[in-house]
Amino acid sequence: MDEYHIPVLLEESIEGLNIQPGGIYVDVTYGGGGHSAKILEKLKGGKLIAFDQDIDASDNLIADERLIFVRHNFKYLRHFLHYYQIDKVDGILADLGVSSHDFDVADRGFSFRFEGNLDMRMNQSSSLDASRVINEYTEEQLWTIFQDYGEIKNWRHLVSLITSARSREPIKSTGQFLKVIEPCVPAKIEKKYLAMVFQALRIEVNNEIGVLSDFLESTTDLLKPGGRLVVLSYHSLEDRMVKNFMRSGRIDGVQENDFFGNRTSPFELINRKIILPGDAEISKNPRARSAKLRIAEKR
Repeated sequence: MDEYHIPVLLEESIEGLNIQPGGIYVDVTYGGGGHSAKILEKLKGGKLIAFDQDIDASDNLIADERLIFVRHNFKYLRHFLHYYQIDKVDGILADLGVSSHDFDVADRGFSFRFEGNLDMRMNQSSSLDASRVINEYTEEQLWTIFQDYGEIKNWRHLVSLITSARSREPIKSTGQFLKVIEPCVPAKIEKKYLAMVFQALRIEVNNEIGVLSDFLESTTDLLKPGGRLVVLSYHSLEDRMVKNFMRSGRIDGVQENDFFGNRTSPFELINRKIILPGDAEISKNPRARSAKLRIAEKR
């Protein structure tokens, strides 16, 4: 499991769930099973429902009768809890990062470090991959992706290089793509820049923002009073959505008031200050550097 994915802020996440031994918990991003294993350690007669749409995650399943594994995107959380006749749960954990395993498999196309297909699909049965985004999206659509999801400053130059190159031949591989965009990559921050570009494509391919929005809104009804929502995010846009939702119960962060003008929210913040990994964890796992952990309790 450790080789597949090193869980970030593991102890802090599990502590944040405030696990009750007989409770029902959900890990919507199973990955290598690191967080799920820790949850199961604390359960005595409880139950864990784990989601992961990545077919490779099935290879890491923990043999435990208390674990129900669902090989689907966690946007179907409400549907599958209903299927298993579960109305409410005691805690929900979401680690929104991509598994280290996926970054290290060249054919998945998640990393600029390897030559491979421009893929980036978490769900391999999906028809939309990064190659289709690069070759078929309009110039305006690409502007939006690299501005909003990648936070790329020279997005116009980047997109102009892409549209010019694809007019001559389709861009199919990571190596080909890197060669196309090379003129706009700042030398001083090359790796950071490329990481932001690839991140933007991955978010679009997997509809990560839309899925996160639907997921967060579903937790209001699915958590019991006193149940915990624990979310690890790695992108400023994701973190802003999580922060807004936990503070106001709305993705847009608009605060609603009751008849008397008191602020209303279905959640109570457990950590008002964001929880970040320490230097020791980052030195062991550099991918933890951008992680942000937020915890809230259902009122």
